[in-house]
This record gives sequence, C-alpha cells and structure tokens, in this order.
Amino acid sequence: MGIEGANAAEIVASVRSLVARGGLEDGAVLPPVRLLAEQLRVNRNTVAAAYRQLAERGVVEGRGRGGTVVASPERLRGEGAFSPVPAIDLAGGNPDPDLLPDLRAAFGAVTYDPPLYGAPAVLPALRERAGELFCGDVDEPYGLSVTHGALDAIERLLGSTLVRGDAVVVEDPGYLASTGIVTAMGFRPVGVRIDQRGMDPVALETVLRDGARAVVCTSRAQNPTGASLDGERAAALRTVLEAFPDVFVVEDDHLSLVAGSAYERARSSSTARWALVRSMAKILGPDLRVAVVASDPKTEDQLRRRLVAGVNWVSHLLQATAAALVADPATPPRLAEARAAYARRAARLDAELRRHGLTSARPTDGLNVWVPLAGNEAFVVDELARRGWQVRPGSAYAVDPAHSRPALRVTTSTMSARDATHFAEALAGVLRIGAHGQPERAG
Repeated sequence: MGIEGANAAEIVASVRSLVARGGLEDGAVLPPVRLLAEQLRVNRNTVAAAYRQLAERGVVEGRGRGGTVVASPERLRGEGAFSPVPAIDLAGGNPDPDLLPDLRAAFGAVTYDPPLYGAPAVLPALRERAGELFCGDVDEPYGLSVTHGALDAIERLLGSTLVRGDAVVVEDPGYLASTGIVTAMGFRPVGVRIDQRGMDPVALETVLRDGARAVVCTSRAQNPTGASLDGERAAALRTVLEAFPDVFVVEDDHLSLVAGSAYERARSSSTARWALVRSMAKILGPDLRVAVVASDPKTEDQLRRRLVAGVNWVSHLLQATAAALVADPATPPRLAEARAAYARRAARLDAELRRHGLTSARPTDGLNVWVPLAGNEAFVVDELARRGWQVRPGSAYAVDPAHSRPALRVTTSTMSARDATHFAEALAGVLRIGAHGQPERAG
C-alpha cells in the first residue's frame, strides 16, 4: 500500500499523498492499527492518532468492523439518480412535478424590489409568513433565518456550533446527504438505529453518554424509511435529551406542509441550542432553494453572522416567491392534494407487495417506501435495473454500509397503479431467483 512515516504527522501526510495520487482509491481499506504499527515499527498509539487526524480532516472514515476506509464522495450524493440502462426511475426521491405549483407564474406575480447590499437577510414578507409556518410548533422565543435549503441549513448550523472531531448523532438509516455533510465537515457521524416511530431512545442515550455533541433528526416522513415520531416516542426522546441540555438538537422537518403526520417535537425544554428547519424544496419545488429556520436566539445570531448581507444571503427573489406561494389561497388545496396523492401511492405499492407475500415498513409517510430484504441487496438492485426498474439500495443510507440491514428505498411519489403492479411482480420474481439461483426472501 506504501504508507510511510515515523510519527503521526508523517503517516497523515503519506496517506493524503497516496489519496491525491490515486494510490489509495475511494473506499480502500487501510491496514488495521496494529498491523500498520508493526510494519512501520511505531507505537500503535501513533497510528491510532494518525487515523484519528485523517478522520477529522474527512480523508478517511471509520466503519466499525469494516475498518478504516478512504472517504468516498459518493457519501455526499443527494437525491436524484442516474441509471446506465433505460429504467423507470423509482430511485430519485423527487416530488411529483405535476403536484408542484407553477414557479414561472409565481415569479411573475410577486412584488419584487431589487435589494442592495446591506438589505435585511430575511425578506419581511417571508418573515411574516414564516411566523405562520412555525405557529403552534415553537412556543419559546426564537430567531428566524433563511438558508439555501435544508442541507445548507444543517451545514451552517453544525459549523457554527461544533469543532472538527465532534461526534454528531444521525439516524441509521438516514438521509445520505446529511450524513455525508457531517463527514465532509470533519465531524464524526454516529448512527442511532431507527424504527417506524423514529430514533431509539435507549440507543440515543448511550451515544450521548459517550460524548456526542449534536443530534440531527427527522420529525416526520423520514428519508429514506418514511418513519414519523408519534407522541409517545417524541416524549421518550425529550426525556433522554432533558439530561443533556448542552447537546445541540437540529430537527429537519423537510416535508412539513405535505407530510401526513403531525409534527412532534424531539428537543426538550432544557435544550439550550436547537433549530427547526423547514425547507420549501419538496413542497414548492426543488429549484426553490429556500429553507426557513427557527432557532434559539444565540444560534440565530451566529447564523446571521454567517449569512452576511452582500456575501451569501439567500436571493430576495426566491424569498419573495416562497412568501407569495405560502400566502396564495390556492396553495393549501394544492398541498392537500399532494399529501393525499403521496399517501395513496405509497399505500398502493404496499398493497401490491402484500399480494406477493412481501412487506414494506409501516406506517410510512412521504415520498418513499422502505422494503426490508433478507438476502443479497446488491443482486436485487442490479437485477431490478436489468428488468427496467431503478431503486436505491438501503446500504446507501447507512452510517456503516458494510454492516447495514438489506433493504430497498422505492420512490412512490410518481408511481402509477400500473407501475405499482408491475414493480411488485418484478421484485417478487427477482426474490424468487436469488443471487445464486436459490429463493431470495423478503424481510
């Protein structure tokens, strides 16, 4: 492999050089600490320190029993997917464009005064509408910020509060772009298992006692599984967080106005630093890069300093469009139509799967359906693609892909009744064949 060095700094420099030259490719497994220490004739603590520094710089990532591997930019991918063969896209995670408002008409209808440097970062019209968006869900004093979407908000929030090397609790499985950002910023993602009611409170308490400094969670319509907190689970999470008031809690309510589930607050009354992020992307359109963020006043002040007017404030044209759409009387019925359509399409696929003796994770909310498997995930994904169906493997959403539970994420937001029937038939057929000619079982 060619790693050299007599101290931690030299080992770090050697690995970085190998990565830059292509001597270590994305996903390459580095030697175990003990083995490399023996090869280099240095103390094991020296190698461990080097690996820790590489992880803090985002060069490598620990995968538990999978070892330490060179970090891959694949972890930074968001929604949308490319298939090398013609296939029906059930992998993109996108909303149905037919259920989105017409942004071209909205642009033409807004009142827009071109801002100059020094203008308020938050457009007054959007600030007024944002108050309505958070009414009933945030009952303490809060500050309001606007960012370029939910991921931009999460990156800025974590960057304003944490230091490199801090551990950040993320859902496992969870949204791959959020986990990727945590890794790219030099933080350590620590996965907490989830079920269809959200994060496991016992597992959360364990990692918080181990020193995690922040929690990024989804209150409803979790991507990829469609899980939503119910009142009982949310109360259990608040009880856990009550004992850790200094832990920063970021709630990503990405589907908010289109989600079928009610919002349940995860942060506790003692949480000092918190933020509730509501993006407009999957509600009003992915190109409307606007998210409104309610947060404690100190966090809002730090965000405002990072969104200095004249440097990187969010376009007032986009803010004005979002404000106009939220205020438009035609928007609530359209959102209600989208909410019902997404629920109907997910339920339709679930029914078709059950006809073939297969099950999906229930209850579910949002744009995707999570299908647990009991066998070879990669084979199923590849075979479905060969048959004309593109889906996402569950391992793509795991903190440690090498040890994730096999599953598929199937986007149902645009799925027709015909496609639901034919896809369920195709999946059942693939599972019967199996990876080695043996019957493949669904979980």
